[in-house]
Amino acid sequence: MPLNQFPKSPNKVHPTTPSAVGSRESIAQEGRDKVEEGKIILDETFDKVLNHIQTKLPEEVLKELDVMGGLKEKLYNYINQTYVNMFNRYTVTMEDEFMKKVREFVDKEESKGLARYTPKEIVEILDKIGGADKFHTGEIEKSIVNMYGHLQGHIQRGVNDLETETNSILRQKTDVGAFVRGENAYAILKCVFKDNELRPKFVDDVKLSINILESELISPMYHYQVTVESIMKDTIQKHIQDLIEKQVQQFNDDLVDKGKNELSSSEKMFEKVKRIENFTDDDKEDEKSKRYTILAKKFLDKIEGLRAEIDVEEMDPLNMRENIKFIIDEENIRNRGYNTCVNSITSILDTSKLGYQVCDNMKNARICRIAEYEETDRVVLPDERYTIRMAYYDQNQLKEAKKEYDKQVAAFTTEVGMLWDVVHAHYESKKRFRSLQDFDDLSARLMNKEWKKQKKAYEDDPDGVMWNEVGEMYNESSFVEKNNRTYEDRFKNLKNKITYLRNVLKKMHGYQNPVERVILDERLSFLEKRFNEFAHLVNPHHIQPGLVLDIDITTIKRKRYILKSMANCLNEFLYSISKGFADAAFATYSRRRSTVRADIDQSFGDEEIGEDLFETAYKQGHEADMSGIELPEISGSVNLTPGQAPKKRSSGLKEL
Repeated sequence: MPLNQFPKSPNKVHPTTPSAVGSRESIAQEGRDKVEEGKIILDETFDKVLNHIQTKLPEEVLKELDVMGGLKEKLYNYINQTYVNMFNRYTVTMEDEFMKKVREFVDKEESKGLARYTPKEIVEILDKIGGADKFHTGEIEKSIVNMYGHLQGHIQRGVNDLETETNSILRQKTDVGAFVRGENAYAILKCVFKDNELRPKFVDDVKLSINILESELISPMYHYQVTVESIMKDTIQKHIQDLIEKQVQQFNDDLVDKGKNELSSSEKMFEKVKRIENFTDDDKEDEKSKRYTILAKKFLDKIEGLRAEIDVEEMDPLNMRENIKFIIDEENIRNRGYNTCVNSITSILDTSKLGYQVCDNMKNARICRIAEYEETDRVVLPDERYTIRMAYYDQNQLKEAKKEYDKQVAAFTTEVGMLWDVVHAHYESKKRFRSLQDFDDLSARLMNKEWKKQKKAYEDDPDGVMWNEVGEMYNESSFVEKNNRTYEDRFKNLKNKITYLRNVLKKMHGYQNPVERVILDERLSFLEKRFNEFAHLVNPHHIQPGLVLDIDITTIKRKRYILKSMANCLNEFLYSISKGFADAAFATYSRRRSTVRADIDQSFGDEEIGEDLFETAYKQGHEADMSGIELPEISGSVNLTPGQAPKKRSSGLKEL
C-alpha cells in the first residue's frame, strides 16, 4: 500500500472541532475554557485601571471627565478590544503555526514507522554525507523561537497602545506626544498644530515631517541614476567595515581571556581607525593597491560613469561593463530600499482602512505622493483628509534646495521692505504742513542741523545696528546660524513688520476706507498669507540626507479619526523600515566568553568550517601583519569521495 494513501492528520480550521486548527476546544487546551480565562483577565485589568483613575483624580474631575458617555463603559470596551486583538495575534502566531509544525512532524514519524525495510546503502550514503548528528530538529526549534519572539513583540506593542490610549483618555487632548510615540520622537523634523483657515473653531490642520537618516534605514536607498561604480564601492566599504569590526571584537575577546580590561568605546574607535590601512589606501593609480584587493582596478575603470541606463546604440551584451551592470541589476540594489518603503506605507494604509484615491509614484525621482482625494480645492474637500509625500534626498539635492530656500527668504524680505517704504511714504504724504504727528516731526523741529547730520550718518552706517520701529533686525553672523540657517529671528521680524504696518493704517484711517488703504490692505493680506504658507514649509537647512515623510492632515477637533489612525500607521511604518536610534554608549559592554554558547547555531555536530571570501582574499593578496592578531585559518571545500586527499582550491577572488 503506497504511503500517500494513508490518512493525514486534519488540515482544517474550525472554532469548536477538537482536532481542527485554532479550535477553542483543541486537544492542546486540555479542557481549558478560554472565554472564562479571558473574562478573568479583563475584569482584573479593568478594575486596576479604573481604581487607579478614581483614586488619583478628584471627584469633581471624575464627574466632568467624559460628557459623551460613561468612562466605565468606554474603558471596559477599549480594554476588551485590546485584549481580543492580542489574543487573536497569539492564536494566529502561536497555535496555528505550532500545530502545523507538529502535524508535519507527526506525519513524517508515521511514515518512518510504516517504512519497515530500509536498504543498507541509504544508511551508508547518509553517514558519508554528514553523519547522523547533522540531521536534527534545528529548523523546528528556530521556528518555535521565532514564534515566541513575535508573540512577545505583539504583546509589548499592544501594551504600549493601551498605555498611550489610556493617557490620551485621561488628558482629553491630542498633542505631538500622543501623535508620535516617545521612541520615534527623534525622527520628527517639524510638527505643527494650527486652526484651519476656513473653519478655525472646529477643524485642525496638522503639518508633520519625519526625517529618517540614511544610517537608520534598514535597507539602504539610492537614486535611480546613481552610478554602478558608487554602488559597488559602497558595498565593498560595508564589507571592509564588517571585517574591521570582527577583528576588533576578536581583539577585545582576547584581552578578556587574558584577564585584562576590555576596550572602552573610545578605544574601540581608535582600534578600528588603526586597522583601516590593512584593507585599503589612497593610491588610486597603482593596480596592486590594497583598495583594489576585492575588485580589480580594470573593472572599476570599465564601469566609470555607468548609470542605470545604457544607450541602445552602444549596448553590447558581451562587453565587460554591460555584464557588470547586469549583475548589479540582478541584485536590485538600486531599487530595493525605495520599493520597500513604498510597499510598506501602502500596505499599512490598506490594512488600517485609510483609503487613498491618488498614488503618484515617481520612481526615477524617488518621490511618492499619496492623497485621500484627487481634488485640491480646500473649499470643496471634507474636514477629514490627509496627504502624504515621501521623498528621498541626497546631499546634492539638499545643497540646491538650500540655495533656493535662501533666495525665497531674500525675496520675502525685499517685498516686505518695499511695502514698508510705501506705507511710510503714504503716511508722510497725509501729514499737514508743519504738523506734529510723531517723534520724527518733533525732532526735525527742535534739533539743529549738526544733530540731524549725525543721525543720518548713523542710519547710513553699514556696520551699525539695524534698527526700525519693531526692534533690532536679526542676528545671522554666528557660526551656527551661517552654516545652519534657521531664519527664526528674520521670520519673527517680518511678521512684526506686517503687524506694525497694519496698525499704522488703522491709526491713520480709522474706520474709513479710501482707495489707498484698500490697496495697501490687499497687499498686506496677500503677503501675510503667502508668508505664513512659506513659514509652514520645512526648512531644507535642517533636513539630513535620507527619507523625508511629509504629512498634511486636516481633522475635526472633537473627532480626530484621521489623526489617531495616521499616528498608528506612522509608528508602524517607522518600525518596519527604520533601525531606530542607537546610542553607542549603551553598547560598550560585550558578552564575556564564558557566556557565549557554542551550540547557538542549533547543531549537534562538531564545529563547522566557516569561510569569509573577502577576508580570504585579503589574506591571499597581502600577507601583512594584522596588528598582532591571528585570524582563524580558512579551509577550502571538502571532497567527500573516500580515498582521495582534498584538493586545494582558490576562492576565485585572488585576481580581484
